Amino acid sequence: MTISRRLLLTRATAAASVCAFPMVRAAGYPERPVRIVIPFAAGAGTDAVGRLMAQKMGEVMGGTFVVENRTGASGAIGAQHVAQSAPDGHTLLLVAAPFTTVAAVLPQAGYDPLRSFAPISMIANGPLLWAANKDLPVANMRELIEYARQRPGQLNYGSAGAGGINHLVLETLKARSGIFITHIPYRGIAPATLDMISGQIQLVTGTIPALAPFVREGRVKALAVTTAKRSSALPLVPSMAESGFADFDVLNYFGLVAPKGTPDAVVERLSDAVAKVVKLPEVLARFQLDAIEPSAQGPQSLSRFLAQDFTGWQKVVAAQNIKVDAV
Repeated sequence: MTISRRLLLTRATAAASVCAFPMVRAAGYPERPVRIVIPFAAGAGTDAVGRLMAQKMGEVMGGTFVVENRTGASGAIGAQHVAQSAPDGHTLLLVAAPFTTVAAVLPQAGYDPLRSFAPISMIANGPLLWAANKDLPVANMRELIEYARQRPGQLNYGSAGAGGINHLVLETLKARSGIFITHIPYRGIAPATLDMISGQIQLVTGTIPALAPFVREGRVKALAVTTAKRSSALPLVPSMAESGFADFDVLNYFGLVAPKGTPDAVVERLSDAVAKVVKLPEVLARFQLDAIEPSAQGPQSLSRFLAQDFTGWQKVVAAQNIKVDAV
């Protein structure tokens, strides 16, 4: 055998070994406990979804999945940590709406939602609910727009913090309607909701499970859901399309991503596991309580969604000239 032929054979063998590496890793995956980093505090809605997924994915994949809460900067701290972790499938990030909104409003967030991660799968999604103080003299979004147009700056809206989905959904409404409503950031949506109920502020958006009890008690008015279609959890509440905003479709979502460079075979195994988990009766029952719907469609689908969501929020931030130094 000539030197050139030996060199070619050596290179071919090495290349084959590299190509086979992801498959070998996938076949034995997971090799040790898998951490699902949740970038929010224990007890929050995102935490509940993450813990349920960790438990069930461990059962489906025959491994150990553990939750690690890494809080701070509206989820940016946890996202940074996972982006910098080894791309071997043993450190994952549970993403929710702030994953894209914070990165859109804060360029120095420390991660890029489209370039720093390998999308695995969407898990579930659902709308937020536009809610108003019971004494505000409007019954729906059309009336709210007209009321606000006649009183620029007089209505106050509470969010869970600057740069979050609650903040940017208001900015989207303002950009689309030309009205001006004053944004008041809180440390979480719960205190904002309490102030809305007491009349300190007039409006919030929040998850359906958080606001529906107040709606049923008559302490809060449900004006619309933030999506183009109605929610089965509140079938009598109109959608944004029915409220005069045909292309207004804001989803609160949950998904799973890994560090960029994670082998495709590992990503596919994780994606397949998510697809199985979201079909389990106990998981579907929990999703129903949370007013979210399963949506496990794989890496390509999540990649497209994140790109559309992120660029959409970037356009809102630019159009509204939103400036945020920290979240």
